[in-house]
Amino acid sequence: MSLPVFLVERLPAGTSTVLDGPEGRHAATVRRLRPGEELLLSDGRGGLAHCVVGTAEQDSLGLDVTRTWTAPAPQPGVVLAQALVKGDRGELAVELATEAGVDVVLPWRAARCVVRWDDGPRGAKALARWRSTAREAAKQARRAWLPEVAEPVSTKGLAEAVRAAAGALVLHEAATTSIGQARLPTEGDLLVVVGPEGGITEAELAALVEAGAQPVRLGPTVLRASTAATVALGALGVLTRRWER
Repeated sequence: MSLPVFLVERLPAGTSTVLDGPEGRHAATVRRLRPGEELLLSDGRGGLAHCVVGTAEQDSLGLDVTRTWTAPAPQPGVVLAQALVKGDRGELAVELATEAGVDVVLPWRAARCVVRWDDGPRGAKALARWRSTAREAAKQARRAWLPEVAEPVSTKGLAEAVRAAAGALVLHEAATTSIGQARLPTEGDLLVVVGPEGGITEAELAALVEAGAQPVRLGPTVLRASTAATVALGALGVLTRRWER
């Protein structure tokens, strides 16, 4: 079984450290790790430290650090422009995409989104839920890199992101090109656009294509907005160098 991962602000500089705070409490009380057991510390930016539990307190662990290293970021990076989805399906989309290896999540206020994130407390709360979901999913997946969940964008802002990316794909049921036939960058950021349950409007598609995005199909069926990105990330893992170790 792979070792559990706990997130820290920075990796220890010496050969010993204490894991305390919420992560230490979870490790000691929930996971009930005991002396002699192993774990990984991650700074969420590629840095990892292999540790052995030396002492276990009620809400903290004393750790012996045996090795530290930096895991390279996968290339190309994948930025997911995820249209806002009603209810907990948006958080499901973030969770699954994080487990599948997404590097950045860009919430998109598409025209046909049922849910709307305002610029006040409700919108901030929804964004915080997406960020918390990404954090917990990254730990569960034993990821060295914690994906960023950016501020939401309009279609205009998304078109600007398309222009800035090394490549961009729009998942669309009417596309005639499969994802396996798409032009994919070998490095830089690849932007993948997933529309809302109601679909991407013709005006939105035209704006994204004009900015340089390629409409592609994933397969013969239509996927839900909460699962499409995960399938795309799996395909990109095979079609690019992202899954090479």
